[in-house]
Amino acid sequence: MKYLYKKVVLGALITVLPVMLHAQTSDKINVKATVRDASGKPLRGVVVKNELENNIAVVTDSLGAFTISTLPNTILTVGASGYKSTSVVATSELGEITMDLDQNSRPVQVAHRQVARKDLQGDISVINVAEMLEKNYTISSLENMEGMVNGFHGNIWGMDSYLVLVDGVPRDPGSVMPTEIEQITFLKGVSAVALYGSRGAKGVVYITTKRGEAKELQIRARVNSGVHVPKSYPRYLGSAEYMTLYNEARRNDGLSELYTENTIYNHASGVNPYRYPDVDYFSSEYLKKSYNRYDGTVEISGGNKQARYYTNVGFNTAGSLLNFGEAVDNNNSDRFNVRGNVDVDITDFIYAKVDASAIYYNGRGVNTNYWQSASTLRPYRFSPLIPLSMIEENDEASWQMVNNTRNIVDGKYVLGGTQLDQTNPFAAIYAGGSNQYTSRQFQFNTAVGADLNNFVKGLSFESTFGVDYATSYNQSFDNNYAVFQASWNNYAGYDQISSLTQYGVDARSGNQNISGSAYRQTLALTGQLNYLNTVNDNHNISAMLVANGFQQATSGEYHKTSNANLGLHLGYNFRNRYYADFNGAVVHSARLPEANRQAFSPTVSLGWRISEEDFLRGSSVVDNLKLFVSAGRLHTDLNISDYYLYTDAYTQTDGAWYSWRDGSLNRTTDSRRGSNPDLTFARRDEVNVGAEASLFRGLLTMEGTFFANEMTGNVVQASALYPSYFTTGWPNSSFIPYVNYNNDRRVGFDFNMNLNKQLGGVAWTVGFVGSYYKTKATRRAELYEDDYQNRQGKPLDAIWGLQSEGFFMDDEDIANSPTQTFGQVRPGDLKYKDQNGDGLINAQDEVFLGRGGWYGAPLTLGLNLTAKWKNFTFFALGLGRYGAHAMKNNSYFWMAGEDKYSEVARERWTEETKATATYPRLTTLGRNNNFRNSDFWLYKSNRFDLPKVQISYDLPQSVLGNSFIRELGVYASGFNLLTVSKERELMEMNVGNAPQTRFYNVGVKASF
Repeated sequence: MKYLYKKVVLGALITVLPVMLHAQTSDKINVKATVRDASGKPLRGVVVKNELENNIAVVTDSLGAFTISTLPNTILTVGASGYKSTSVVATSELGEITMDLDQNSRPVQVAHRQVARKDLQGDISVINVAEMLEKNYTISSLENMEGMVNGFHGNIWGMDSYLVLVDGVPRDPGSVMPTEIEQITFLKGVSAVALYGSRGAKGVVYITTKRGEAKELQIRARVNSGVHVPKSYPRYLGSAEYMTLYNEARRNDGLSELYTENTIYNHASGVNPYRYPDVDYFSSEYLKKSYNRYDGTVEISGGNKQARYYTNVGFNTAGSLLNFGEAVDNNNSDRFNVRGNVDVDITDFIYAKVDASAIYYNGRGVNTNYWQSASTLRPYRFSPLIPLSMIEENDEASWQMVNNTRNIVDGKYVLGGTQLDQTNPFAAIYAGGSNQYTSRQFQFNTAVGADLNNFVKGLSFESTFGVDYATSYNQSFDNNYAVFQASWNNYAGYDQISSLTQYGVDARSGNQNISGSAYRQTLALTGQLNYLNTVNDNHNISAMLVANGFQQATSGEYHKTSNANLGLHLGYNFRNRYYADFNGAVVHSARLPEANRQAFSPTVSLGWRISEEDFLRGSSVVDNLKLFVSAGRLHTDLNISDYYLYTDAYTQTDGAWYSWRDGSLNRTTDSRRGSNPDLTFARRDEVNVGAEASLFRGLLTMEGTFFANEMTGNVVQASALYPSYFTTGWPNSSFIPYVNYNNDRRVGFDFNMNLNKQLGGVAWTVGFVGSYYKTKATRRAELYEDDYQNRQGKPLDAIWGLQSEGFFMDDEDIANSPTQTFGQVRPGDLKYKDQNGDGLINAQDEVFLGRGGWYGAPLTLGLNLTAKWKNFTFFALGLGRYGAHAMKNNSYFWMAGEDKYSEVARERWTEETKATATYPRLTTLGRNNNFRNSDFWLYKSNRFDLPKVQISYDLPQSVLGNSFIRELGVYASGFNLLTVSKERELMEMNVGNAPQTRFYNVGVKASF
């Protein structure tokens, strides 16, 4: 029976096996699915591979779709450049596959080359603008970058400037719009910027524009419409209140009152605003509640392996708030730009690139600065318009003037003014003509490269050339106009104009005037030999020899700004675990004596990816952990303000103190500086260390850098280093040379952290960036009598001033206090601390008050939040700036003499308010004592802003179907929405300039 059982089983297997084998070979399924990125966009060119069946592979089409025939439950691998590879199970229900970006493998532009993001050192930060625009539409290239990039806070690591390169050529960041940009790289440390030579020694911002890709024609369009709404206006006192307080100011000065009670009453009553004006420059009578901005962009790209192309055409226009006269139609701006590039593979080893861009900008305006006038002209000075209806009918002389003027406003008014206000902003806007500012920029790049791999494996060559032209000028029609001052009477029981006095004449020449012409030409040339090779799959070697230079010629400047250097890069990494890079450059500067015009700038950087070591590899906590350190010395001429400072200088002047030939010859030769043949480069010596990490399978990513650098040998002309007879005040003469003397130190850190988490159906990303730096003047040539006034040892952005001890309360208080030397003082004036105890208050009592944050706030923090649910995306950006101070020292606060009074004057010191006053007494005399730098006017400029909130929605692909529209999305965003600060009202208010605005925008984007 046992043997019989085995025979039965064996027979059954023999019978069934062919059937099973047949089923396995014939019961395949067709898997149809679409591959999308994390934002839901279809991905073209993705490779879907079945590795179990002879690596059978298919590629997704332009809609991200693919079809593959395979056995059920087979594992398919899905991969694409720049994205993390993924695996899926083949089923008939498989509909969509989502791929996440592989940030670490994406190429990043650094100095003259591109490297994978995972191989970056920590003194380089990068942001992908093309990706950012999908959730955060911006209108300028560096908008709010302080809140998204660590180490950038308006400057880089506390430096006072940085070099901006667009595709390798020095250009203005405003010359490129965000929709044209692929990525922006912030090169911060010495090793990152060494290859750019002298002019890049304080940091480089490299903007890389978009290029074409080998794929079928794609058209992307974006249209936006928005409205600017003013945040606030300065608040000034009306005519009656101003006159009342001006009378008080005269009484404070021991003078008689100027305005009678009847005059004040008439201006307050508003019965006749033409006779008793009370002009509010910020009222709806003259200003709109908002103004619009529109823009549109079309991008066209595509190509094949032999040639790729990209074109961007954009236009934007914006209006203004002014709402009368010529400003209604002639106060706006338009910008049209077009950018295109072509990449061509001429042969298998020779390629060429051609880029071109043109920018046309026109800004139309009126022939006056309305906002400046609004901050200075007192409200009672004149009525902007004089009504014809109030002129006496029998005043023939006045009516003849009216009939002869060419400027009748709305058929009812003539232009108002006085003998002292013959030109005023209202009359100028109604009749003064208009102007147009015209700017044209043309940019051109070309490059030729060769793959020399046939000669030496990994060797290549590239040469680039760029040339830019920028011109600008003003065209204007400058009209003369007449204004009228009315003489009033009331003998008929109501106000009438008994006569008009005319000032000026109406004249329109019709001539168009050209002024303010300026031009700039930029030439840039780079030639580089590159070597990139991997030996035995372990040793990654890179090398580059680069000759780089640029030159800018600017109108009005005799000498061109030049930069020339020869650079060398040597790089090595072992299994992407141990890194060593050398970057050095021989720099040249024509600003120095011939013997000192060359210098060598060496830097070195080391990196260690600890996560690849055995003790961390495979850790469930640490995905990636890399440490790095870099150090070096850069030579720079950025602190040398002009050419030929190393030579002595003499001038010919009219020497009134010496003459001969009976006074017929009065010319003299005066020395302006001595020579210094040893003048040389300033040096930036720096060490920085940092780390980057990814934890818990990408849940938390972070990077940070600590830096310490010192700029030594900054060039100054320091009188303290030489005897007093080296310089004289009269005649004005100096034999003091420029020398390398001042030293500055900067120490700080920056960081970037991101938390990525899927909670339910919502994908959350929270980013937190920050930068902090301290500066110190470590060497100064100075001769202060008191040590507390030495600038050495203090921050570079130090604010100096007096320490206030409140107000003088009475004459006795003045008598018992140190003598103020800034003018006569009275009760209600500020009194100051006598720092050196000499009984006098003068400049020797000025002390360090705080940091000004002139190179960016000492502590800058950015917080960004992205939440994605289905096809909705929410983005918000917060930006904090802390640690800096500023002075309330503009005309809104410092009011004396005939100045316009702001509402701050209500808090003035009087005998009745001496216990609560927060503002000095009013005065019509000088401003020497109260209005000078002191901690009384100092305030902390700490602030947290909400500069951006945006909600986006992308239509599902199922809705679009197979139509010619590949994607369609809408979004709404708000700019500059909120400021949280103790001094918020001050920070949101502009004095003498157009107001700050909140901007509300809606947009539509589409791809075809």
